[in-house]
Amino acid sequence: MNHNQFIYQPDKKARLADFDPNFTADSGNEQKARARLEKDSLEIAKYQDILMAHETNGLLIIFQAMDGAGKDATIKNVMSALDPQGCEMKMFKAPSEKELKHDYLWRAACSVPARGQIGIFNRSYYEHVIVERIHPKKLEQYNLPESATKKDIWKKRFWHINNFEEYLFDNGIHTLKFFLHLSKEEQRKKLLERIKRPEKKWKFSMDDIEDREHWDEYVKVYEAAFNHTSTELAPWYIIPDNHRWFARATIASIILAKLKSLHSKYPAIDKKQKKEMAKAQAALNKESATNGK
Repeated sequence: MNHNQFIYQPDKKARLADFDPNFTADSGNEQKARARLEKDSLEIAKYQDILMAHETNGLLIIFQAMDGAGKDATIKNVMSALDPQGCEMKMFKAPSEKELKHDYLWRAACSVPARGQIGIFNRSYYEHVIVERIHPKKLEQYNLPESATKKDIWKKRFWHINNFEEYLFDNGIHTLKFFLHLSKEEQRKKLLERIKRPEKKWKFSMDDIEDREHWDEYVKVYEAAFNHTSTELAPWYIIPDNHRWFARATIASIILAKLKSLHSKYPAIDKKQKKEMAKAQAALNKESATNGK
């Protein structure tokens, strides 16, 4: 699969309308996609172990989407085989009183994965250049100085974010960013499911319905964010999401390719380690021989 076809290319002045949420490529076979997802999930776990062994690079995976796009279930399905010791998920819900007193990147910086680890952000610091543009009252909660709330605030924040992601990259933390691209009609169906199905009702919120009224505004602010922050170091992947089986298989394939590019093999053993291992092996064999007498 050509992963580049899903990258948002800002130099071409792309729009979300350029990406079809119904797209399933030439692999529009659900059964095959599910089988590929299962296989790739196991491979992701294998290369996570190699990542942990090296402790040289880390991987931050960001999921953004409109409400109803299934971020939770996607993360669960794609990352199900991961070793809990080597990963951590952060959900970016409404900021706490403590978080409101810090800069907007603070809680993200506190949750960045260590080298050798995978970090998963369910929503992220991108909320501060998307949701807060639609709902200015959320921005007012931070009690920012007047100099930080001028008309160029969003351009400055895009610059902050690009520098933050470059800083992470320079320190061995790579960033994968996924936008689950759901159509407005498909969102309507998913929100109705939350109302009708018992196992989904707990997820229902009137906020989701009210936000739906801002659909066109959200599209514009997402496009602005993508155009300013889809970079060579940390591109945005626009994942067609009307068919969840395709979205999950595609995301797993991209994550697996990224992990392979970081480390393809376990770290080599140097001469000192070889000597230590030989010495340990000899001692253990001697102990076994002594116990056997």
